[in-house]
Amino acid sequence: MNEEIFKILESVHLADAGFLKITEETVSGPDERLFKRTVVRHPGAVVVVPVEGESHAILVRQYRAAVDGWLLEVPAGKRDVDGEAPEVTASRELLEETGLRAGRLILLAEFYNTPGFCDEYTYLFAALDLEDAGGRQPIGAEEIAMTLERIALADVETLISTGSITDAKTIIGLLLSRSLVAGNFVGRL
Repeated sequence: MNEEIFKILESVHLADAGFLKITEETVSGPDERLFKRTVVRHPGAVVVVPVEGESHAILVRQYRAAVDGWLLEVPAGKRDVDGEAPEVTASRELLEETGLRAGRLILLAEFYNTPGFCDEYTYLFAALDLEDAGGRQPIGAEEIAMTLERIALADVETLISTGSITDAKTIIGLLLSRSLVAGNFVGRL
């Protein structure tokens, strides 16, 4: 694929919205016509699937204002500390949200969440050999109100297909973690 078919010619800062920045990109296309795209700039994220033994995962149920509802999710958080390695962010988020520490973190995947309009890039880890670290360390109203739920990895497809789990990062994380503990993971270890 020719990388030079599309070229960003100009990026104009439109707004800051907390940790997000909004820009308008002027792009030259294959026919050299110019078009504009509005892009949300995001610092990136980590996702952690706490795997208990080989049969269960620990999820969080938390309120999400964007959908005005409660979602069952894997622990996750923004990469909002400059220079912090993804593994460190993942360990910090795991501790804050679950009160657990991982003996091992395994990188399962990296992905863009919504590349049609946002550059958010996510690192997905499985957290294995869990140990209690003395309790959750919630930050913010949603984390304070969140609850922990233990689910069987054998039930993942049913939870997804029945709509009990609708969060994309959670679906990806649970399916890959289940594959990892079953010995079928084909990613990079």
